[in-house]
Amino acid sequence: MRPEELQPFAPGPLAQPVPMPDFNQYQTHSGWTASRRAQAQAEARARFERDWQAAQAAEAHRQQQLASYQREYQQWADSQLAEVRAHNAGVAAVVEGVRRRDPDAVVEYFSAALYASTAWPEGFPRQVAAAYDPAARQLVLDWELPAFGIVPEVKSVRYMSGTDQDKETPRPVGQRRALYREVLAQCMLLVLHELFAADELGTLESVTLNGFVDGHDPTTGRPGNIFLATVMASRSSFRDLHLAQVDAGSCLADALRGQLSTRPDQLTPVRPSRRPQDVGNRVVAHGSDDEPDLYGMDPVAFEDLVADLFRAMGMQAVTTQRSNDGGVDVDALDPTPIRGGKIVVQVKRYRNTVPPTAVRDLYGTVQDAGANKGVLVTTSGFGPGSHTFANGKPLELISGAELVDLLHRHGLRGRLGEGGRQAAAQPTPSSRDTRLPDDYNVLGMSWTGSVALDVCALVCRGNRVLSDDHFVFFNNPQTPDGSVRALPAAAPDKAAICVSFDGLPATADRFVLVAAIDPEVNPDADLSGFTDACIRLLDPGMVELGRLEVSDGRPHETALVLGSFRRRSNGDWDFVLGGKGYTGGLEELVQDFGIVVE
Repeated sequence: MRPEELQPFAPGPLAQPVPMPDFNQYQTHSGWTASRRAQAQAEARARFERDWQAAQAAEAHRQQQLASYQREYQQWADSQLAEVRAHNAGVAAVVEGVRRRDPDAVVEYFSAALYASTAWPEGFPRQVAAAYDPAARQLVLDWELPAFGIVPEVKSVRYMSGTDQDKETPRPVGQRRALYREVLAQCMLLVLHELFAADELGTLESVTLNGFVDGHDPTTGRPGNIFLATVMASRSSFRDLHLAQVDAGSCLADALRGQLSTRPDQLTPVRPSRRPQDVGNRVVAHGSDDEPDLYGMDPVAFEDLVADLFRAMGMQAVTTQRSNDGGVDVDALDPTPIRGGKIVVQVKRYRNTVPPTAVRDLYGTVQDAGANKGVLVTTSGFGPGSHTFANGKPLELISGAELVDLLHRHGLRGRLGEGGRQAAAQPTPSSRDTRLPDDYNVLGMSWTGSVALDVCALVCRGNRVLSDDHFVFFNNPQTPDGSVRALPAAAPDKAAICVSFDGLPATADRFVLVAAIDPEVNPDADLSGFTDACIRLLDPGMVELGRLEVSDGRPHETALVLGSFRRRSNGDWDFVLGGKGYTGGLEELVQDFGIVVE
């Protein structure tokens, strides 16, 4: 349960009223004559009234800002409380379901207990399928065990100074097999321990546990689950054990009368006594090929998954407490020398684009916490305003598509929505279709000079971009409909943009090409090295249809409008040469086209 505690409203300097001028401080007694004194008094009153009017206006502005800030705070507080209360209601519902011995609630509760355990080594699988028999008060579950490769083949390594080589001593096969059986037995006992320890409501009279590995049946060659251990343990028999003193294999086989494969390294199976599908209730699986929908995840479970990802990437990571965390959801520590250090992670389980204010808040948290880096992880995506603000700062933005890819690469599971993995989803801002449009042109960009540039495109109506998602650049490689996308450049081009003019939104009448200095490659450069530039118009077969000359760059400028294609009344597009430069880089340029950069 999360506490309903929120950071109090802290208006800061806005809490202090603007001081009003005191007329007595404007009094003057200068002047030798009555008329001069009267004139001085009139001038003093005029100064006072001018300053009083300015102070009144400043105070009114302060009150407006304070009221706006209070409204924003109240909206934030209401949303935070609503999320906390929804979470607590869900927890209460599960607990009540366990108390009533509802099978789904019981399985959810004890599955959560297994996943919450910190006793499992990194790299060990956590896949479970379970069902609950309320009449017998028995939980029946299949739990994935680690494969034989978990036991190293090498017993020891010794450095040989004479040959300047490492000499490996292999581990005997019999020893590997014995160690593997010990690992499997310990895993089985640990699962039983975690389940009975979590049973605060007396829901479990017994547990039937089947341990399996993913592999190929050596007799049939077919892939599937091969069961290497099985046991049925009652609460009373397990409670009498002193686990710290037992031999795991003997305890499992003798004290609990379970079965453990004699040759698990050769996948010699055992026969489970009862499977979840034999119970008759719905079998609930976690961590299987039916990957969890990140959108539908409990917020705490989602934060735990992100922490698991950081641990799988070789870092130390823990989720924070629900209060006084300064907006940090996961604390991570990268032990890598030089580039490592403390990382603060914020997690946003959103469907809509994350606003730039969230990225700005993360930057403030990084500074307040003295961290080396801040990472914002979301199930949705980020607009150009967020990427522009993060550029050059110790911030990393992980979109939903990138998150799913990272999870899969590090042995974890997750999907976005009902479409399964991202590759199977329909094109959205967080799930891009990689197919090129049916009718398109390639705009190849080339120039002389060694300056590194980012070539970007904006789909506009007039002088305003249609939306943040219609700004195609290095962190947003295509528009939502796929009509514009960045492509790898082929010589002699240094950058390339694919565009389907017929596929552009009907509301768009301008397609603008811009170039900006890459601050990571050339942080101190300007566009004076951007010369002899041109745009090559190519067909899908990369045949050049025409060449458009564009303006050279100028000293001190770091971003430049190369030109724009404008829609004519008959539907054709004409190219209009640009040339407007910006000293404030890409950030200043995109602001000119209506993109808000926080």
